Amino acid sequence: MGREFELKFAAAKEDHEALHRRYPHLSPITMESTYYDTPGGDIRQLRWTLRLRRENGIPICALKTPGEGFGHGEWEVYCAGMDQAVDALLAKGAPAQLREFADAGLSPVCGARFTRLAGIIHAEGCTVELALDDGLLLGGGKEQPLCEVEVELKSGSEDAAAAFAIAIAQEFGLRPETRSKIARAMALTRQD
Repeated sequence: MGREFELKFAAAKEDHEALHRRYPHLSPITMESTYYDTPGGDIRQLRWTLRLRRENGIPICALKTPGEGFGHGEWEVYCAGMDQAVDALLAKGAPAQLREFADAGLSPVCGARFTRLAGIIHAEGCTVELALDDGLLLGGGKEQPLCEVEVELKSGSEDAAAAFAIAIAQEFGLRPETRSKIARAMALTRQD
């Protein structure tokens, strides 16, 4: 199983500007994410995320499953569309239940469109990717601003990555973001 370890923080544009001044090597990536579920919401009920994201136009599909602490299961594949992605994700070891969901029918439920400024940082005891996301969450025909900071472990100690992320958050006054992008976008689909 793939595993992703990351911490997220809510931010303001001023926070992004200050962080970008501190880490000027961050490079822009255009992101367009579409999240999928079955008609019965089976994926959401398990707290999984099935996403097709275009990163600078390159399609990448990911399945994420709940984990402990700041970690979770993650499988990613390059794909032309969701139809091809399911078989490729299963071949990488994604839970077999994904096949049942695909057979039930998968359709887009919400999304996000944003620019990510990202770069690798070598910190004490770890290497992390620092990502500054700025854009929109999309759901139910509505939009909501998105501005957050992510610190994702690439190698080394989870404790060291968490310490780096917490130090950044304290220095720049960032608040923990406990809800995923999909959770916030799905909330838009349920608003009247």
